[in-house]
Amino acid sequence: MRTVKVMNRIAAVVLLVFVCGSAGAKEKPARPKILGIAAAHFYSTDVPAARKFYELILHPAEPCSWCKQTGTAPILITLPSGQKVTFTPAPAPAPKDLLWEVTLATDNVKAMKEYLKANVAIEKSVKGDGSAFTIKDSEGHRLGFVQVAAGWSPSNTGALRLMHAGFIFNDRSGADHFYKDILGFHTYWHGGRDEAKDDWVAMQVPDGTDWIEYMLNISPTANKHTIGVMNHMALGVVDIHDTEKRLIADGWKPTEQPKVGRDGKWQLNLYDPDETRTEFMEFTPKEKPCCSEFNGTHPGPK
Repeated sequence: MRTVKVMNRIAAVVLLVFVCGSAGAKEKPARPKILGIAAAHFYSTDVPAARKFYELILHPAEPCSWCKQTGTAPILITLPSGQKVTFTPAPAPAPKDLLWEVTLATDNVKAMKEYLKANVAIEKSVKGDGSAFTIKDSEGHRLGFVQVAAGWSPSNTGALRLMHAGFIFNDRSGADHFYKDILGFHTYWHGGRDEAKDDWVAMQVPDGTDWIEYMLNISPTANKHTIGVMNHMALGVVDIHDTEKRLIADGWKPTEQPKVGRDGKWQLNLYDPDETRTEFMEFTPKEKPCCSEFNGTHPGPK
């Protein structure tokens, strides 16, 4: 009998500890949705020249307010998709990396901030109402988060849309921990110049079709052109050859020809006055990709 009483007391203590511990423990907040890329922000060392270049290649269909600006006023471009691209005067001396921030769209920015606090430092709030904030990823690239309406998605009408942005990465495992483990991104495609190693990894947002591209195996002494090639944005189009014809008709002087990339998609590269690359890319592959199959939904019209 004595043994039974002792066992009952032990069980009661264990139950009390369990209940108190459960009540005191805080559940980790769930990650809100990350729906896509809302904006890409670049530095420019020659804003007037950049304005002239992007007016040419983006070919605004409607009256263009930013085209009419003069001097070094920042450029704010709203794409037909509703996404934004901005160019602001570079500080002196200009940084090597001119892609200074990619802003991601979330359905609940306050909950996202709470979710991230356990893993990364919140750099700053960029709107007084708390609807946007910035952090830095595993290698110091700035990521913004902005509140969007429920059901937000970049327009899929076939007009220009910001489909992905690329950053140079030196530590893939660290990047994977940040983008996969913390933010919930997944690998959309990966491949390289040969089958032996990956030079590019497309990390797709968890709740949409846009992606961040790891640009790997880049020399720490890479020149300005190479850095501009790697830290880039990609604009989705339905037909790369129609896009090329339109660019030439508008006065663009070709420096490269369209080509099929290792991912099987047609692409065309253009370079602004700072040698920052804009990659026009078809939404879907026309050939079988090298190195890996696609693992995710393709953006844009089918």
